Amino acid sequence: METERRAIIVKEIEHWRRSKLLPDQYCDFLLNLYLDELTDRQPSSVAGKAALAVGNAKGRQWLLAAGFVSLICFIVLYFNFFHYALQIGIVAIATLGLLIKGRRLRRSHEAGGLVYIGAGMLLMLSGGIYLLQLHDLQQWGAAFLSFCALFWITYGIADRIPLLHFGGWAAAMMVYAILLSRTAEHPQWYEVQLYWVPLSFVFAWCTWFVQRWSKPASAVLLAAALVLWFMPEIYNAVLIEEPAWLQLQLILKIATGGLLLFTLRKRWIAWVV
Repeated sequence: METERRAIIVKEIEHWRRSKLLPDQYCDFLLNLYLDELTDRQPSSVAGKAALAVGNAKGRQWLLAAGFVSLICFIVLYFNFFHYALQIGIVAIATLGLLIKGRRLRRSHEAGGLVYIGAGMLLMLSGGIYLLQLHDLQQWGAAFLSFCALFWITYGIADRIPLLHFGGWAAAMMVYAILLSRTAEHPQWYEVQLYWVPLSFVFAWCTWFVQRWSKPASAVLLAAALVLWFMPEIYNAVLIEEPAWLQLQLILKIATGGLLLFTLRKRWIAWVV
């Protein structure tokens, strides 16, 4: 009761400040006085704060928490027996809920909001893959991954999350690699280079083109260009059983890429900084 009474007083002081009923210096003095007392009463550790929140919870809150946990357990245990439309709806609603929660939380706590958004994206990916395997639709895996890549790129640019933006391009590279492995069964080493290296130059040009509108997006495109530069060697190591001259190709790529970055350092640094 004492804590609630002091919280009400703090709200009243804020109201006095907004209404100009008291000078700002008096409001600051009163706020510091009551906030210090409230802070002294609050535990500093995470476990202490959690224990305090549990101890102050009312019966209705306990009932809602128990019902929510029971609902989650019911969904997890009987998820495979639901209709496929209901399964898709559950994954979509849970993903949307995490994204909305994360976006709201980012206004006051950036790291916590990003955790919720990352969990939502991971749930979308893992839940979609699980549903495809559950219903024997693995042939649609590349299409679903393409959708995830497009969604991550769009959301990452719109909400200014460079890591998610880069993750979308990484997923798109995976889709491209899967399609190449299905269409080109035994490519020569120079053919693999032609599949990827031109894309690296295209992304590098997009870095220059996009930098006038968004420096973070430009930095992501430059990082994607660097990954594409080494993708032929990654493709050879992962999807080709006996890659030819892999070590020599990698050494030459590192030397050439490093020389290009050093020679053009004044330009690309200005694009991303």
